Amino acid sequence: MTTISPSNVEVKYKQLFIDGEFVDAISKKTFQTIDPRTGHVIADVAEADKEDVDVAVKAARKAFDHGPWPRMTGYARSRVLHKLADLMEERLEELAAIETLDNGKPLSMSKGMDLPGSVTILRSLAGWGDKISGDTCKVNGPYQAYTLYEPIGVAAAIIPWNFPIASLIIKAAPALVAGCTMVLKPAEQTPLTALFIAALAKEAGIPPGVLNILPGFGPTTGAAIASHMDVDKISFTGSTEVGRLIMEASAKSNLKPVTLELGGKSPLIICEDADVDIAVEIASLGLFFNMGQCCVASSRIFVQEGMYNEFLRKASEKARNRVVGDPFQAGVQQGPQVDETQFKKILGYIESGKTEGAKLLTGGKRIGEAGYFIEPTVFGDVKDDMKIAKEEIFGPVMSVLRFKSLDEVVKRANDTMYGLAAGIVTNDLNVANRLSRSIRAGTIWINCYHVSDPALPFGGYKMSGIGREQSLQAVLNYMQLKTVVTPVHDSPWL
Repeated sequence: MTTISPSNVEVKYKQLFIDGEFVDAISKKTFQTIDPRTGHVIADVAEADKEDVDVAVKAARKAFDHGPWPRMTGYARSRVLHKLADLMEERLEELAAIETLDNGKPLSMSKGMDLPGSVTILRSLAGWGDKISGDTCKVNGPYQAYTLYEPIGVAAAIIPWNFPIASLIIKAAPALVAGCTMVLKPAEQTPLTALFIAALAKEAGIPPGVLNILPGFGPTTGAAIASHMDVDKISFTGSTEVGRLIMEASAKSNLKPVTLELGGKSPLIICEDADVDIAVEIASLGLFFNMGQCCVASSRIFVQEGMYNEFLRKASEKARNRVVGDPFQAGVQQGPQVDETQFKKILGYIESGKTEGAKLLTGGKRIGEAGYFIEPTVFGDVKDDMKIAKEEIFGPVMSVLRFKSLDEVVKRANDTMYGLAAGIVTNDLNVANRLSRSIRAGTIWINCYHVSDPALPFGGYKMSGIGREQSLQAVLNYMQLKTVVTPVHDSPWL
């Protein structure tokens, strides 16, 4: 297999994908997608607007109401999705290179984690196709009853830029295996792999209109999707602010149900009985993974006072030794931030940390003159009311806070509008059990971090979202539960 580098990456798909074909936007408008390593343009991509959304939703509605996809057996749909997984594996090198070019994450991560992980999720969710069934119900009187699951209809998804391929699969796979048709908007920063997968989906045998991909912007494309009267369900991953807008638009249109995976400010609680070197490893992974651009990032690290100073020293040293550079180069651990907007936002948070009195221990500056590279940054002496301890930074900025007692840290860890994830590092099982029951978050990691699996439901408490993704729950999110009752006469068994 030929290894693909930035110099020979071919961007083949730049148009909208509607009703099984690549087409220009009705307005003929395009937008630029940018290489975050350099700030240079990769390609001009078709920009969907409200009119394009209408066309795509009509295609999805026709495919749902009259097409074969919802009427196929679950097993048959599963076979098609497994074929898509095969094609993704066959084109792994090319897909990974485009993902890194468009997003900036290290190629080793795209090839070794994101693509294989996405294929695993796709195969796992596809496997539910022939395994979902209703119940028979014993009811009072001369009746028999049963329940059955049916696809909800035309589903929509709006996905983020931090994990473009994985996010697409997490949204599309459960909807498609359930028998829905879909309209999906990739993030404007990272549209290229979604369009590539659309071509693979067509090759795999997904019928026209079943999967439609509309690159565009939130206030236009996203808003038109969320408010569309003929979309039956919407799933969104992104900021809490935009999640509110999605929910409001859904309620004001046809009251479509929503699944929202929103922001986080996840606490990582490190107890003084833990091994400090293990704690540093977990904290570094929890925060710096994917350039800090991760909704569950351990962006509030609470360290018990007996270990606090040693932890700061070792965590700062590890951050200084982190390899930042061109994500296509071997050995690079951290690439650029996704775009200039995010880059400037992160630098603004770093300045606020210094201004508000946090102690900058390492990092804090831009790297180089080209692209959007930021030094891995560690702040000590962070207080709960500082911006860097309250707001989601989404970048390589570690905030370390000191605590004394477990009662204290539980109260402080829960003192946030978010509740997506949390971590606990301790050698005391009683402490682990107590904290895991006390922290209000959708996922709790004990002595590990960022462990994910298709079998594990994922979602948040409070303003981190509504609903769960992955697992059987994800498929059921795209289905309606129907009850059927019929009379039975002269049965001796009633």
